[in-house]
Amino acid sequence: MPEEQQWTITATEQPPEWFIQAVKQHTPASSGLYAAQLLWQRGIKDRQQLTAFINYKVYQPASPFEFGQEMHLAIARLQQAYNTKEKIAIWGDFDADGITATSVLWDGLGQFYAQNTQLVYYIPNRLKESHGLNNQGIDNLAKEGCKLIVTCDTGSTNVEEIIYAKQLDIDVIVTDHHTLPAERPPVAAIINPRYFPKEHQLFNLSGVAVAYKLVEALYQSLPNVAKYPLEDLLDLVAVGLIADLVQLSGDCRYLAQMGIQRLQEDFKQPAAARRRPGVGRLLELCQKSGDRPTDISFGLGPRINAVSRIQGDASFCVELLTSRDVKRCNELAEVTELANARRKSLQKDVQAQVAQKLTQLDLSTTSVIVLEDAQWPAGVLGLVAGQIAQETGRPTILLSTEGAGEQGAGGREQGAGEQGSNSSSVPLRPSVPLLARGSARSVNSVDLYQLVKEQAHLLHRFGGHPFAAGLSLLVENIPLFTAAINQQLRQSLGSTTLTPTVQADLTVTVADLGKELFLELKLLEPCGMGNPVPKLLIQNCWFENSWHRNQQDWQGKKVQYIKAEFDIRDDSSRSAFPGLWWGHYKDELPIGRCDCIAELDYNTFKKRYEIRLIAVRSSANSALTTQQLPFIVDLRNQEHSATQHGLNLSYPLTGLIIEDCPTNWDDLRMWLRRCLAISRSTSGLENQQQLAIAWSKPKHQPPNQIWLTLVGIAKYLSRTNQLVTRGQLLEKIGISDQTLLVGIKALKYLGFTVQRQDRSLQITWNPNDSAENLADEAVARFLAAVREEQFQQQYFAEVPLSRIVAIASYDSK
Repeated sequence: MPEEQQWTITATEQPPEWFIQAVKQHTPASSGLYAAQLLWQRGIKDRQQLTAFINYKVYQPASPFEFGQEMHLAIARLQQAYNTKEKIAIWGDFDADGITATSVLWDGLGQFYAQNTQLVYYIPNRLKESHGLNNQGIDNLAKEGCKLIVTCDTGSTNVEEIIYAKQLDIDVIVTDHHTLPAERPPVAAIINPRYFPKEHQLFNLSGVAVAYKLVEALYQSLPNVAKYPLEDLLDLVAVGLIADLVQLSGDCRYLAQMGIQRLQEDFKQPAAARRRPGVGRLLELCQKSGDRPTDISFGLGPRINAVSRIQGDASFCVELLTSRDVKRCNELAEVTELANARRKSLQKDVQAQVAQKLTQLDLSTTSVIVLEDAQWPAGVLGLVAGQIAQETGRPTILLSTEGAGEQGAGGREQGAGEQGSNSSSVPLRPSVPLLARGSARSVNSVDLYQLVKEQAHLLHRFGGHPFAAGLSLLVENIPLFTAAINQQLRQSLGSTTLTPTVQADLTVTVADLGKELFLELKLLEPCGMGNPVPKLLIQNCWFENSWHRNQQDWQGKKVQYIKAEFDIRDDSSRSAFPGLWWGHYKDELPIGRCDCIAELDYNTFKKRYEIRLIAVRSSANSALTTQQLPFIVDLRNQEHSATQHGLNLSYPLTGLIIEDCPTNWDDLRMWLRRCLAISRSTSGLENQQQLAIAWSKPKHQPPNQIWLTLVGIAKYLSRTNQLVTRGQLLEKIGISDQTLLVGIKALKYLGFTVQRQDRSLQITWNPNDSAENLADEAVARFLAAVREEQFQQQYFAEVPLSRIVAIASYDSK
């Protein structure tokens, strides 16, 4: 059984009156106060920002040629293929972002190259292949006569495969948004927004949006060729963007807003007149109309993802999204809906089995949940792991030994696309038999990637990011891996207790619920990472007329998926308000007065406003915590430091400033706790402490150069007999104290002696060749430590502010 949740309500800074009035202009039927509080809390703090956030028509999107030389190289190579009639292959991916990205290139490039003859596409099989390029697929494309591969949503780190394609006389254009390689791969072009600074309006583009930018550039370069307008692709862009859970800011938000508009307009047409009859039929099957982001996140996205999870091969989804053959699209939509029904059933079955296994665990002594089963289908493990992690408040790793001995897990799973981190697959050792394959999901700001990476010696393959990962390992290593990863997290947490947490944004009453509040909160749409759907706290309420039923698929067949419906009431109104609770029975609703956290929604099928219950408990057990968090100001990667910047802000900054880029979460936690301690020593939100994160993206030297610098300094100090402090060394070399210790150990194997004199170090050198092998190993450890430190600094230079706030929220409990 899940532990009792920790509930928190965010302490909102009251926006100024001028801002409330500015928001009210967009919500004439309501006060605008709730939306103003949320927008101000989420960093929208001036009129220009507000207008561009709400009205996409006044937003100025970036040119595709913002990608600079790489985009010019890509267009030149595509124009060469156009002129010489070369055969081109689109290499996609099997999740919703990858499928829609493939579809955008298929439709977009299809305006310039004959589909099925000059232009083909390839999507790996989720159950047989990993994400990214592979040599067997490249061989098949070479046999078909392809001379150019254009990737989408993948390929950035497939250096060996790109070299292999080059050997077969195939050029590669990479369009992707995942981890950048250490050096530019030998490609015709690489278009990846990770090369931009994180504050750039293109930085958060998902795979489908990057593909769209490539097509946009081609439309501009060959303006008289295309038959259909570029805007026809925007509905597909919106589906991929929202389904991939990227941060919807900058051009991402603009493209999603435009795409939802196109999606809604097309759905209103009769089926025979729709540009995308397959999308329209999918919306009909899931009883959506395409006008809400949730129609994608709860409707289209899961259905597209379900195909590869259940069948492995999702190639036909491109035809479903792009064909104008109504009959064929209806057939494919029904196959997709069946796959999703099967996915729901499998997910429910696995979740029940996991819940049963959880009863055999003592969660009070378990920091990381690791469970295995020979019958679990790998395609749904990530989804179930995410559910269990949310319910228990603990990182969860689920492993399947089904088909053990086959190829290991790919680097990332669907949902592991948290941007800006190491999401590539990392092969660790040659393929071996009896492999368990699985997925991991994290909560409570536990850095799952780092946690798993520390046990790399026990793994066959792994990859991911701080909140999600995919991995495979020898079955015989599972007990050792489980013990080691639990011990590691226990040590890093110290006295901190992992607890499932639900956070509310606003406190409302039942009388507040309805059309006016819905339209006011709709100003924030489309919601996503960094701008989540508002969570509403309703206190001292009760439920009436509750009932539940099994959800059925479109053919009327029973699926083991429960939904409870009810009316909610409180003392603010004589009228009840409808709501539902997915995955729960009516008997799980408390009897009598209670508190609940919910989202306000509009049910297109029933044509009514309703709440979607997130969490509920009896009022007697309610213990809400108001978060007295530091107000975090993000000044990273500015031209000047925070102290020099003059803090060009619309509000005064009185608090702490961090200018040194951290190398781990503990460094940042120290500052957050110091800031919280100051906040708690004052009273009232008007004294809320502020914390400015003002470090810049580090300009790293190559690790080998750092090692040579350290050796050179050591030789100089030995020759001159001068003393040096650790601080002087750290400043000169630009590494952390912990990494310097590894470097000093390596120096000793080269014959250097390092002795402490008061607060200084004396270094002498007596060359010794007898320990050459040990020296090589020690230097390799130092270089690895430098690379890891640089990776961490790169992460903290780009990690979204929302993640840092999540850390603050968790550590303030």
